[in-house]
Amino acid sequence: MIDNSNIPSTEKTNISSPIGRVNHIQDYLILEDAEIYYEVYGSGPPLIFAHGLGGNHLSWWKQIPYFIDRFTCVTFSHRGFSLSKNLSGKIGAKAFADDLSALINHLGLKDINLVAQSMGGWTSLNYALRENSSIRSLVLASTTGELNYSVIEHPQIKKLDKWKSISEKITSELKSKGLLAATGPRMAMEQPEMNFLYKQIYDLTPTPYKDKVRKDIRSSRTLAPNALTNLKIPVLFIVGDEDIVFPPAAAEAASSLISNSKINRVPKAGHSVYFERPEIFNKLVDDFLASLTV
Repeated sequence: MIDNSNIPSTEKTNISSPIGRVNHIQDYLILEDAEIYYEVYGSGPPLIFAHGLGGNHLSWWKQIPYFIDRFTCVTFSHRGFSLSKNLSGKIGAKAFADDLSALINHLGLKDINLVAQSMGGWTSLNYALRENSSIRSLVLASTTGELNYSVIEHPQIKKLDKWKSISEKITSELKSKGLLAATGPRMAMEQPEMNFLYKQIYDLTPTPYKDKVRKDIRSSRTLAPNALTNLKIPVLFIVGDEDIVFPPAAAEAASSLISNSKINRVPKAGHSVYFERPEIFNKLVDDFLASLTV
């Protein structure tokens, strides 16, 4: 828990929520080679959200109101993702994790809970492996970060070739229609307004930069599976059954390597469960966090 009054900020306000007025801070963390935009809401145990390549700090609009009455909710934009700035061009898991570490230190947070979506998994897993003692829990949504899951000895890994073939076919069809793989065909068909909003957030960061980051993080998927045995914290994996960006089978295989982990596969959901099925996503995270106090 933090005392919000001690956090330097260009703007401190109160905002309305179902529980009344809550603290709201928005500011930039100025680093030597980056400016990291962040926002802080509410009070209580720290809950930090790390967005995926298709998002930024705005991505968590369905999560913050849900958790704001019980947690200090922190959102931020990775360097180079709107509204943050990358002044050096440096990218990758280590740079992103360094930024996260600097933000956590700046806010004076302890015993943090991390929720990571897709690319955010590179950031959060990298940070968790080197700062295990400062983390209370980790949620990996549609991601295993840098983990080289293809070499895990697990029955689910045998399904990767079939998944890849299906993924490439659907992704190609979506691209021809101007749709994103991260939202998938179901969201476009069943939730056109949500699909539109996701694309609006997606377009706030220049495509060439996103392409550069995508290429970098995919090439860095080299972490040996035995590295996960060093994770002593509770870990929750959340995947969509219809994900065509990240193979659900990889999350199942990765979960088997961590003694204190669980996995939830969400039906009728693609890569962005937090966006497409927020009620289910929020409940899964909430129940997971509640189980840590039992």
